[in-house]
Amino acid sequence: MTLAAICTESFAENVLCATSSHFCSAEKQFRFPLELGNQRPPSAQWTVTGAGATIITKSGQGPFITAITPGKIVDMGIKDANNMGAAMAPAFADTLITHFKDTGRTPNYYDAIISGDLGYIGKDIAIDIARSQGYNIKSNYNDCGVLIFDKAKQDTHSGGSGCGCCGSVFSGYLFKQLKERKIEKLLLIATGALMNSTSSQQGETIPGIAHAISIEV
Repeated sequence: MTLAAICTESFAENVLCATSSHFCSAEKQFRFPLELGNQRPPSAQWTVTGAGATIITKSGQGPFITAITPGKIVDMGIKDANNMGAAMAPAFADTLITHFKDTGRTPNYYDAIISGDLGYIGKDIAIDIARSQGYNIKSNYNDCGVLIFDKAKQDTHSGGSGCGCCGSVFSGYLFKQLKERKIEKLLLIATGALMNSTSSQQGETIPGIAHAISIEV
């Protein structure tokens, strides 16, 4: 969406953004094969089978993209592929704080601050990091990985993950909230891990990155 906003600001009329993820794909690549029946640790997340698509256009009645903050790679040395929230949370916090410093805004400016797929553990880490830097986001912050599943009924451990997690929660639930003006100022920060099956198997660290986009009615 950040690239789409730049394109429509400069040369494009309409840009379609779409993303998806599927359960089993990430599990088979980065973790134990499902057929082994390994026990998942509490920090593990459940890859979302879902997709979301959004059209960014120069015309229309909104909601409007008012600011973007591209993130940078942050590597805190996390190697556990079953604890992606811990790997990505520092990158989320870095982009969040950069956004506040660049725009002069505070957490209270937004009705909701939403991260992509940190899950329950990553969400708690993100809140702690932000607090240590002088920003209290606990009252209006949530995560798509927390919102998409019912942890107790579905036994999804630390919540949801994957590209489809943020895409489907925003395109469905959050966009509806914006259109109904239940949320008027949203800061959406997509989170990601820079890894592949080879790096994971070789025990390399998992760098994270996050990009922020401010959406207002």
